[in-house]
Amino acid sequence: MTTISHAPETMGFGPLRITFDGRVLRPRPWTAAQSEWAAEILADAPAGPVLELCAGAGQIGLLAVAGTDRGLVCVDVNPVACEYARANARAAGLADRVEVREGPMDEVLDDSERFALVIADPPWVRRAEIDRFPEDPVLAIDGGADGMALARLCIDTARPHLLRGAVVLLQLGTVEQVDLLRDRLRETDDELAISEVRWCDRGVLVRLDAG
Repeated sequence: MTTISHAPETMGFGPLRITFDGRVLRPRPWTAAQSEWAAEILADAPAGPVLELCAGAGQIGLLAVAGTDRGLVCVDVNPVACEYARANARAAGLADRVEVREGPMDEVLDDSERFALVIADPPWVRRAEIDRFPEDPVLAIDGGADGMALARLCIDTARPHLLRGAVVLLQLGTVEQVDLLRDRLRETDDELAISEVRWCDRGVLVRLDAG
């Protein structure tokens, strides 16, 4: 059995220094690609704040907005992750425009809130395979039977909170999961459409545009 360490660690994530411990998913350096794409999108996105779902220690959202004047709302159900996200926002000098909300993503947003960009890196490991990653907290990697349960919830949560012209930037694990998402959108959604897919070192980034 792997023992989860509560000893804080700090690592670089782009120019940021991110602190976390074993109760939070270790930041993956390659996920900075999501931050970089998000920053590109924000250059032309409508005016408005950014929402990060399944934020963990907050590194992806913080790096995305670091070079902008955008506000950022980070959401995670894990209270430990939320505390680290707040601390990392302070360390990055962004605390005055970052709000961290603890709780289920579909319960912590006001009906009237709208965002120019939604970033999400949800758990996407299939439940039958999570034992392959004993060093990772189960809460941070368990994506349900097909690995898509949290990804679907991210889309459903984001949809009513998008400004016209907004973008959802979602990280998944496999091309097959992108196909599952595409099929679901085709069946149930006429407001969001996949406009671009990028393959990264160990994941897939999907851009969805709102009408």
